[in-house]
Amino acid sequence: MKFLFSFLLIACASGYYAQNLKDFSVPEGYKKITEAKGDLDRDGKDETVIIFNTDKNTPLNDRDNFARSLFILKNINGKQKVWKENKTFLFSSGKGFYPEENTPPEISIKNNSFSVTQVFNTNSRHTQTYTHTFRFQNGDFYLIGSHDRFEDTCDFNYLNEINFSTGKVIIDEEHSSCDDEERVIPKDIHKEFIHPFKTLIKMDNFRIGENKLKIPGSDKEIHY
Repeated sequence: MKFLFSFLLIACASGYYAQNLKDFSVPEGYKKITEAKGDLDRDGKDETVIIFNTDKNTPLNDRDNFARSLFILKNINGKQKVWKENKTFLFSSGKGFYPEENTPPEISIKNNSFSVTQVFNTNSRHTQTYTHTFRFQNGDFYLIGSHDRFEDTCDFNYLNEINFSTGKVIIDEEHSSCDDEERVIPKDIHKEFIHPFKTLIKMDNFRIGENKLKIPGSDKEIHY
């Protein structure tokens, strides 16, 4: 009986999607830069997550700077349907110090969640890496993980990692020196603590850097 009830729920959901989701076709002028497939809603069928460079180009420092868009597609009766489109947390193609050397965003799907990794240089020595993980629950996609790494070629390597489902926060700061000359090197820092997140952030409401939390026992904050 329980199996039959679950089957009927999936069938009803599929019927709902088929009636309410639009057919997908690549928008004119869009260029696909990355794609991944996996099951995001535990129905046993793979969804497709794609990131495009859009046709919106706002030149930056005389370089192309295309806005980006993410699509989540469901395969319903052999047709690709638009389940979700998002532009809020993706950096444009011109982000960073050497945008022409940036690797495309990477998408990975695991445990019915998907992660997007974005990497760029902030200057000739510094690299910024963001990985954000989203899960479908309660009828929408929510941010459940944030991995923020900021590193120098040899002076430092900073990591802030947050699991929004468990509330676990990890801060790790490693210091060294690019110089042969003796100088005072800051002490390494490793801190783990639990921060109760009362609500999760919907993917459509998430913009990188606009959220923050205070580090216990410190006057510092984490921005995510």
